[in-house]
Order: sequence, then C-alpha cells, then structure tokens
Amino acid sequence: MKSQKFEVNFLAEAVEFLDLFDEKVRDKIIYNITKAQFSTNNELLKKLNEEIWEFRTLYKSIAYRLFAFWDKSEKDRAPVIITHGLIKKTEKTPKADLDKSQRLRNSYFESK
Repeated sequence: MKSQKFEVNFLAEAVEFLDLFDEKVRDKIIYNITKAQFSTNNELLKKLNEEIWEFRTLYKSIAYRLFAFWDKSEKDRAPVIITHGLIKKTEKTPKADLDKSQRLRNSYFESK
C-alpha cells in the first residue's frame, strides 16, 4: 500500500468554500485531495508559482480549485495548508486569487 506523502490542513475560508456545496461535490473534492496525498498527479495537484499550488477537481463539468501552500517550517513533516477555493470559469487562474492565497499564506506564517 502506498504511504501518504503529506498531511492537509484547511484554513477557515477553505472550509467555508466547501460548505457552499452539497455532499456529492464535497465528497468528490475531498476524494481528489486524498488521492493527491498518495500519488503524484498534476491533474490533481498543480504548482502555480514558487509558493502556491492548487488542488483540482472537475465534477459535472465544473472546475473546482482549492489554493494551497506547503508549510516547510515543521521539521518532521510539511503539511499542505489549503487557503480558499473558487469555481474556475476561465483558462487563466485569476491573479486576485493568487494574491489572496499569498496573503493568507503570509498571515498564516506571521501567526505561527
């Protein structure tokens, strides 16, 4: 059996985003996040820039994205912190969401 490559923690905004959807949508998103924890797959977890990544889920032709970053400050483990999510409507990731994820990342480390 494959071992888990990383842990995942959700910030409040990510939980609020997931709470917007019915159980089937949430289950699919969580399933894909869990799958990404055990295998390297750019369709599920994609690097957007030096610090920000996105978990990707396509369900019933709707593209769900959850932004995340690695917390490498923990010596024995480096959990992935999910900041927030969006329903993607265009090819290009909105700069405002990259900026928001970066801001949430910065405040996460400031509060540690």
